[in-house]
Amino acid sequence: MAWILPAVTAGVWVVSKLFGSRDSDPNPTYAAIEARRWAELERDRAIRDLDGMKAQVAQLVQSMQEMQCRTLQFQQEATSAAATAQQRTQEQMRAMVEAERAANAARFAAESAARLATEDSKKKAREAEAERQRTQAALEEAQRAAEASKQDAKRLQRAAEEEKKKADEAIAKSEAARKAAEKDVREATAAKEDAERQLREGIQPVLTPTPQEILAAQAKIQYQENLFHFAVAGRAGGGKSSLINAFRGLSNRAAGSARTGVTETTLTVGRYPDPDERCQHVWYDLPGAGTLKIPDWQYFNAQGLYVFDCIIVLFDNRFTHTDIAILLNGRRFKIPTYIVRSKADQHIRNIMKEMGYESDDEDRSQRLTLYMAAREQLVDETRRNVKANLAEANLPDQKVYVVSSSCLRAVAKGEQPSRAIDEIQLLNDLYTEAQARRVRHESEGLST
Repeated sequence: MAWILPAVTAGVWVVSKLFGSRDSDPNPTYAAIEARRWAELERDRAIRDLDGMKAQVAQLVQSMQEMQCRTLQFQQEATSAAATAQQRTQEQMRAMVEAERAANAARFAAESAARLATEDSKKKAREAEAERQRTQAALEEAQRAAEASKQDAKRLQRAAEEEKKKADEAIAKSEAARKAAEKDVREATAAKEDAERQLREGIQPVLTPTPQEILAAQAKIQYQENLFHFAVAGRAGGGKSSLINAFRGLSNRAAGSARTGVTETTLTVGRYPDPDERCQHVWYDLPGAGTLKIPDWQYFNAQGLYVFDCIIVLFDNRFTHTDIAILLNGRRFKIPTYIVRSKADQHIRNIMKEMGYESDDEDRSQRLTLYMAAREQLVDETRRNVKANLAEANLPDQKVYVVSSSCLRAVAKGEQPSRAIDEIQLLNDLYTEAQARRVRHESEGLST
């Protein structure tokens, strides 16, 4: 824009030359004097208008330069927005150039009009004024466009800031997702390593029944909320059926009793309600683990033991893998488990024979002494054996109940047999714990 000043100055010089260097007529007429005075006035007014327009143009140029600086600064933060603003600024600059050109043309027309001082010059002056007004209008339009461009720049800046905020949020979410994925990978890796370790150590996986499997298991045993369901598990031929008959107060040959035999006769779960309809106990004879083609660690879930109120595990001399799986899963599902050593009368008689007992014809006092010694030996050996087996299986110690079917049957019928060992305590513990567990579940709003 440096050329504006010299150009205006040159124009003033030309006008002065035209009007100032003319030879003075020694005898000018009045019309000539008035024409000259009018031309000088027109010249002065044209020069003032040009000076005003020059100041406006200079101010607008300065404003455009400042706006261009702000636009360039914004361009560093939002390239696309700056490009748009720059384009608009360039258009405004072109408009300014056009305005300056128009102003120069108006100035030239005004100078011509002042120089000629004729009707034609007046016409040119009017045209110049009209052109000045159009130029002024163009300047105002350019100012409005500049303000609109400024507002657009602010809007684009806000949009850029909003996009940056969204990008930051997306980055934060991505980082959280990455950390969660890394955590899942670590957990999966740890689970894989733990599974491999368990496989190397012979530890079987933990199986959790689905809700559908729980409902199916309940339907299989005819589960009822108002009844207590007791499962009896153990090796084949371990006396489960005889024990269930004793719990119900029945002999092995009584009507409705569970089938008994030397070899395993139970291949499916047997359901045996108490013969007293007022009693809410139902007993279940489970197949011996050795009679089914089921891995030991699948026995608990396969038989649906997770739906019972209590589980009784018959123990002989050593825990089987199935016994250990039942005890482990019982703790996992918070189902009370009871370790029972049955056939106590037979075991005591065998120990008495090892001590020298031969016949019931021997002295009653001697027979009772041998009986008490054999009973104590059986109980002590059984408890030590169970404790050692539990420790070997990494299970906490728990009580073992030593019972015989005949004494247990008498207790179930309300009698007080003289040779009872743990029969009374077993029944009391079973019923008390089952009732307590049911109350806990009802208070928690759960079903067993």
